Amino acid sequence: MSQPNGLNRRAFLRNAGLTALAGAAAGTHAPLLAATADTAPAIQASSSTFDFDTVYNRFGTDSTKFDQQINRYGKDSVQVGMGIADIDFRAAPSITNALNARVKHENWGYLDMDTWTPRMTEAVVAWNKRRYGVTIDPKTVVLGNGVHPGLIAALKTFSPKGSKVLLQTPTYNGFYSDLTASETKAEESPLKFVNGKFQMDFDDFERRIAFDTHTFILCNPQNPTGNCWSPEDLLRIGEICLKHRVIVLADEIHCDWVSKGQKYTPFASLANKAVVDNSLTFKAASKSFGLAAHKTSWYYSTNPELLARVRPNHRADLNTLGIVANYAAVTDGEEWLRQANEYVSGTHDFVVNFVADKIPLVKVHRAEGTYLTWLDVTGVAERIGSKKLAEDYNRTKAATMPALTPEQMVERFFVKTAKVHLNQGASYGKGGENHMRMNIGTSRKLVELALTNMANACKNPSATNLNLAF
Repeated sequence: MSQPNGLNRRAFLRNAGLTALAGAAAGTHAPLLAATADTAPAIQASSSTFDFDTVYNRFGTDSTKFDQQINRYGKDSVQVGMGIADIDFRAAPSITNALNARVKHENWGYLDMDTWTPRMTEAVVAWNKRRYGVTIDPKTVVLGNGVHPGLIAALKTFSPKGSKVLLQTPTYNGFYSDLTASETKAEESPLKFVNGKFQMDFDDFERRIAFDTHTFILCNPQNPTGNCWSPEDLLRIGEICLKHRVIVLADEIHCDWVSKGQKYTPFASLANKAVVDNSLTFKAASKSFGLAAHKTSWYYSTNPELLARVRPNHRADLNTLGIVANYAAVTDGEEWLRQANEYVSGTHDFVVNFVADKIPLVKVHRAEGTYLTWLDVTGVAERIGSKKLAEDYNRTKAATMPALTPEQMVERFFVKTAKVHLNQGASYGKGGENHMRMNIGTSRKLVELALTNMANACKNPSATNLNLAF
């Protein structure tokens, strides 16, 4: 679809920074070689095959996932960034085309939101209807500049300062910052791991609801475990919340990443209207299309009363490029996303097989959705003596330095010995101990390089003479 901004529609996708990976299979720390920039026109045909396998170099771009880790651990310390939930693929051509077209107009005055808000809203409604069969009243959609501001507004509306917010852990660690911003406290209900799969513990969840529990943040699909919750799971947890007057805040930002044979169930699609009316759903295209920096999101509810109560606490300062990029994504990016999902689903299989065959100290289960993998690194932690390493470090560290956890010692172990950065599990709440989160939303060549490095590091790990200081 063409962009409704009256600008020149001809836009070219510059391929600067495209890289190739050489020697990944040759062994640990194989080099990355920069390729020549390509200035070919952007591919627009929906029948095109998109390239997710060529490594796209993000070093030197002030990337949180790569450059922030270099800044933290030192030059040449990280070869593969696999922490922050941010995909490394070249953006969908429809997005780059739209942005290039808009940038040609060299004026950045106010964008007519009276025109763009309904246009963007209609695109969001159509996206959810087309992909998930969910009918959303456009009047109930509220645009925002991120899922976090929406969640914080809802928490401030429904959960008084000092009250409890239910979380099923391990869960997205960013929720804890939302609780800090809203001056609320986490009430953690750990998930159960049964027969190789994470499950909700409904009895524990209900026991944790107290007189001062007013909200529950649902993560669906679940970050970091990768669960795509079933309709039965969602209905039962929703009925518990309705019974106890706990409002469900459904964060479904990872909903567009679902592996083969799996299904994402929107909370708003459940058959029990009363359960659905007791909820708000928060979404964005940021995870779907790698648009985190463009700060655009939306939330909606079937309950106008809940929406009306949240509105005074929510202000959306929308930006021009964010709106342009997101509109292009949800109107013209579906084929790109379909192929990206297919590619990442194959990478999930690759990771499970590789870890099982070559890294016996690590355990992994097959995620149902997201582009995240949740690794059990208990064997690594025990072999390197992560608890003692943390104790020794904390006992001798400078007073101005923060204390480190055993999980952070495992994080440092992989940086130091494999040049791979992963997110340490303790930050994801109860159940995150001795785990690491790995982002596989990148070239499979980089995933193979990272896993090869990790496998070599885990062959004979030892705490003896292991210096994890940076």
